[in-house]
Amino acid sequence: MTTRPSPDSPLKIGTRGSPLALAQAHETRARLMASMDLPEAAFEIVVIKTTGDRVLDRPLKEIGGKGLFTREIEEALLSGTIDIAVHSMKDMPTLQPEGLVIDCHLPREDVRDAFVTLDGKTLADLPQGAVVGSSSLRRRAQLSVRRPDLRLVEFRGNVQTRMGKLRDGVAEATFLAMAGLNRLGMAEVPRTAIDPDDMLPAIAQGAIGIERRADDRAAADMLAAIHDVPTGQRLAAERAFLLKLDGSCETPIAGLALLNGGTLSFRGEILRPDGSDVLVEAGEAPVEDGATLGTDLAQKLLDRAPEGFFDWRT
Repeated sequence: MTTRPSPDSPLKIGTRGSPLALAQAHETRARLMASMDLPEAAFEIVVIKTTGDRVLDRPLKEIGGKGLFTREIEEALLSGTIDIAVHSMKDMPTLQPEGLVIDCHLPREDVRDAFVTLDGKTLADLPQGAVVGSSSLRRRAQLSVRRPDLRLVEFRGNVQTRMGKLRDGVAEATFLAMAGLNRLGMAEVPRTAIDPDDMLPAIAQGAIGIERRADDRAAADMLAAIHDVPTGQRLAAERAFLLKLDGSCETPIAGLALLNGGTLSFRGEILRPDGSDVLVEAGEAPVEDGATLGTDLAQKLLDRAPEGFFDWRT
């Protein structure tokens, strides 16, 4: 994108096609419209189907992990088919393809996990041996720590698909992100928000990132106007932590950075996939040293973890 967007030459915004992904793309468009005082027609939302959207009958670890939700979108960005791409940051690999950058984040939503049942039961209310559906290795491991009596089944798909599976009796409960429910306006979904002190969220949960071509200065200037600095500061620590751990959808990793004035605090954990062991580290640092803090805490966990800690086959 080399010129100011207009109805005759709209900025093309790439996104996945799920209701949540579209809601995030619409939020991005609305913020750009407001910051640039442009009409909706100056922006075009382009839906791109990813491998992760097409293959719903297998766990992510069996088909390649996080890049499955981004690869086709990033290829479209590199080819010039789209000008920017909107992503859920918890789906993003820690490294971008050469030529692409993410230096714009929208204000972060609620970071908490939501425990969802059709009748409003909490986790403590579930009877022994109840079935819980989740595709997240992190959530499955964390649940195994807290309720080893529960039976876990694979549960993939968007919010609407997962709610349909609950209605069909595939499981009695599942987990969703509070951020997604809020962005979709789904106040009617019975849920219990889980305090991060009880269950740390995924790295970057609740955050939206906007990717661009590294050499596109016009896009860089547009996105700088809507970038939320505190969200970027928190994610710098969280994603540095994930990068050092070489985290993917195959590894149960959780972490959350918080800001208090000029100080950033971070707590992170790694778990055995079966929930039999969990290691936690926490610390704080000046906000400008957030990435170093994330890296250092990850190294402490790596030093403590025995060989084979992340082996999901055991």
